[in-house]
Amino acid sequence: MKRVIASAEAPAAIGPYSQAVELNGTLFVSGQLPVNPKDGMMPEGIEAQTRQSLDNVFAILREAGLGADDVAKTCVLLADIRDFGAMNAVYAEYFKGDKPARVCYQVAALPKGALVEIDAIAGK
Repeated sequence: MKRVIASAEAPAAIGPYSQAVELNGTLFVSGQLPVNPKDGMMPEGIEAQTRQSLDNVFAILREAGLGADDVAKTCVLLADIRDFGAMNAVYAEYFKGDKPARVCYQVAALPKGALVEIDAIAGK
């Protein structure tokens, strides 16, 4: 069964997609930009932007009744791969137990001029 997941604690989608979709017990979280859902602003710097992106991912996970230990895989998109170390240090704060699989890419650009975007796949 397919179910759309939406959290008021994460920014609304900026296009024709859902924040997340659960399908047969697997949750697919769309890429989360570092947009603060309260004011629509993005913080400055890779550390703050990584925190905000992960806060958004975790808000959606909570809405679906899931947490960090349920995340199987993430994808991190960086505007500048030189930010990898700083992003990685913040990322490690969010995943304390068994770590999910992950890929990380540098991309040509991200929406709204963001420095990072993070998506996730999780399961019950």
